[in-house]
Amino acid sequence: MEMLFRYNWQVRQEWMDWCRQLPTSELTRQRTGGVGSILKTLIHIVDVEHSWLCDLQGKPDQSEWFQTVDSLEQIIDLSDRFQPEISRYVSEWTPEMEQQILQAVRKDGSAEQYTYGEVMRHVIAHEIHHMGQLSVWSRELGREPVSANLIRRGLS
Repeated sequence: MEMLFRYNWQVRQEWMDWCRQLPTSELTRQRTGGVGSILKTLIHIVDVEHSWLCDLQGKPDQSEWFQTVDSLEQIIDLSDRFQPEISRYVSEWTPEMEQQILQAVRKDGSAEQYTYGEVMRHVIAHEIHHMGQLSVWSRELGREPVSANLIRRGLS
């Protein structure tokens, strides 16, 4: 599982570097699919990862930090700020944590339960899904997307 988090962080960094080549107008332009724009998608990726990992650690969610983000540099800063803490948690993951239960409350107020392992895999898959959306948008812009290959990244 740790390898997949490190993979996501590497690919995320490559996408953020890729985005530095675009004008702000392209980063914020409304697009079909995803959460609406390249910038909003990056914000969403970092917010969801941070929120779920806070839930698993019993820490308060700080989603309000994401409400005022309006630049690529701000989301890079937040991603860089949260990653060391998340990395520590992921590296300390044990098989015993896999079946722990997270009590969650949905937006409609209903209660749900998830295993910690299910949440971790959701966070991984969520980011991969949105990176695919970024790849589609990059092709629409006539640009080469970031490689999604897991191999040749030095992760094992």
